[in-house]
Amino acid sequence: MSHHLDTPLARRNGRLYIDDLYVFPGDESTVLVMDVNSTITGPDVSPGFHPDARYEFKVHFDGAAAEDLTYRVAFSGEPDAAGQQPLTVHELSGPAARSDGAEGTVAARGRTGAATDGENVRIWAGRIADPFYVDLDELATINSAVDSGTKVDMSGWSSSSAKNSFAGTKVHSIVMEVAHSHPRLRPGAQVGVWCATKLATDAGGWRQVNRAGHPMMWPIFWPTDTDFSNPANDRHPSEDLAADGAFFTDKVAGVVAANGTSTDPRGYGRTVAEELCPDVMSYEVGTPATYGFAGRNGRALADNAPEVMFSLVLDTATTSGLTPAVTADQRTDTFPYVVAA
Repeated sequence: MSHHLDTPLARRNGRLYIDDLYVFPGDESTVLVMDVNSTITGPDVSPGFHPDARYEFKVHFDGAAAEDLTYRVAFSGEPDAAGQQPLTVHELSGPAARSDGAEGTVAARGRTGAATDGENVRIWAGRIADPFYVDLDELATINSAVDSGTKVDMSGWSSSSAKNSFAGTKVHSIVMEVAHSHPRLRPGAQVGVWCATKLATDAGGWRQVNRAGHPMMWPIFWPTDTDFSNPANDRHPSEDLAADGAFFTDKVAGVVAANGTSTDPRGYGRTVAEELCPDVMSYEVGTPATYGFAGRNGRALADNAPEVMFSLVLDTATTSGLTPAVTADQRTDTFPYVVAA
């Protein structure tokens, strides 16, 4: 089927838009979670995963600029009457992990809605209650200040009345669990993780449509990129600092200067740019995950990532008014760690 990827309709497909990436320890394992296709944009969201797309988890080792391990998940056909789709997981390592043309090896085959075990991996994919939480009114206020380089005006928002704008929303989730017996993802390994969606092109190749590493990057810095037109979407993370380092520096310096939270706004802006570029989530395999004030090491489902990112960008402690308790029912301690909707 031809998708004409250059058309706005193909690129706006919510099934290709990554909502969140999580990396945390499981049961003697590393868990990778990619969420797409949120109902936050409306109830008429297209069902299932895109049948002509690839959903990829990319893993870098020891600070390398390029990935050396990729898990590629593909779904066959539109959802059936039961809402299920066949899925296949390919593992690619070494140079193949960086090649759209490489096939890799089949790590697992299964169907959405059911757990499937494979070689060193377990996968579950399906519709879930979204564990993400943020008050979009606060986000809009911070967006405005970052965009215009002005003082944050919280007079119209109070943390005491904060609400989770994502309450009741659903997303499609891909949960990969990789056992510590994997030859590369062993305890102590220093990894960087990002994920991407890719769509088949008319010419027979693949084009990266969207990607994610650190949480809240698009909502804070590119909130209006609803058609995937920003070039950062199809870029490799290794290009981030050269391509957008000055942009991040300017945005952060502007809002920090306006709020008087640093005596060296540009220096602080550059520090943030170097912290966020490349847009890859760091994690030490086998250790507790936290995306928090004490440090960023992976990201757990309960982490208050918006609060951390707001504080980082504004250079001052910023509360979201919400706690992990608001989504306690949207996560579990056992595989697949998410709650099916």
